[in-house]
Amino acid sequence: MSLDSDVIVDRRRIRRKLTFWRVAAAVVVIAAVVGAGVIATGGRSSLTTAGSIARVNIEGLIRSDQDRVEALERLEKSQAAAVIVHINSPGGTTAGSEQLYDALTRLKTKKPLVVVVEGLAASGGYITAIAADHIIARQSSLVGSIGVLFQFPNVSELLKTVGVKVEEIKSSPLKAAPNGFEPTSPEARAAIDALVKDSYAWFRGLVKDRRGMDEALLEKVADGRVFTGRQAVELKLVDQVGDEKTAVAWLVQEKKIKSELPVRDYKLNPRFGDLTFLRTAASVTLDAFGLSGIARRIEQAGLVQAVDQLSMDGMLALWQPAGSN
Repeated sequence: MSLDSDVIVDRRRIRRKLTFWRVAAAVVVIAAVVGAGVIATGGRSSLTTAGSIARVNIEGLIRSDQDRVEALERLEKSQAAAVIVHINSPGGTTAGSEQLYDALTRLKTKKPLVVVVEGLAASGGYITAIAADHIIARQSSLVGSIGVLFQFPNVSELLKTVGVKVEEIKSSPLKAAPNGFEPTSPEARAAIDALVKDSYAWFRGLVKDRRGMDEALLEKVADGRVFTGRQAVELKLVDQVGDEKTAVAWLVQEKKIKSELPVRDYKLNPRFGDLTFLRTAASVTLDAFGLSGIARRIEQAGLVQAVDQLSMDGMLALWQPAGSN
């Protein structure tokens, strides 16, 4: 009987030691992956921009992003000789677009900066573009969509059909209005209209000042339409048709940048813990060491983040073709 007890105790001790070494090994592997990530992303970006022209890519929907602002501030202090910003964005929130515009404007005071419009620089994407003193677009790029949108679903008729009534008690008539559960009141519509008009006036003023337009030309380009790169040159929305080589040539001629300098990517890194490859590597490592429960939590965290990125709060400076979702 005593022998059986000793065997059980020994097995438990061995199991505890095995668990300890599994965890220790997992920590070491993850630390190695993290170290490699620092070199491959943030660290490498800082090093490779030295003695070169930094290439920054702005793609997709634009939202407020403090990590991106901090990355651009690091670029200000780097040894990069100049910056080429490639934009391919339909816009995003007005606040996020303003934040990115301000960050690029500060960067421009420290480094020569030129923008290249790839497929699209519309609405908030165009706000971003006009931070530069020189904008280049491809002939078939789409540029413009100068306007502001406040959009919300109203399901009040649907609720009537299914017999659902949403009741509320609020401090004042315009609190949380419009809410989408009842017909929008004239007062609420007027309040939202005032918000949109104020943001639109700011957008127009920005375009007018940055692009040196008179009122007649501004009225022509600020009706919400997009224009091709060729049209945009004639309308003073961009300065030149071309690509990255055109941008380099402009930097050489106008900013006296050395023509032999290479163009190298500068990553606008997300928060370190949000890096997809790190989550994946940590998940695989933990699973290999028998810690699959923790691995699942890491994967779920990534899913939660993806769902969160689908929401966009506030007024939008966003372009999309009619009928698209």
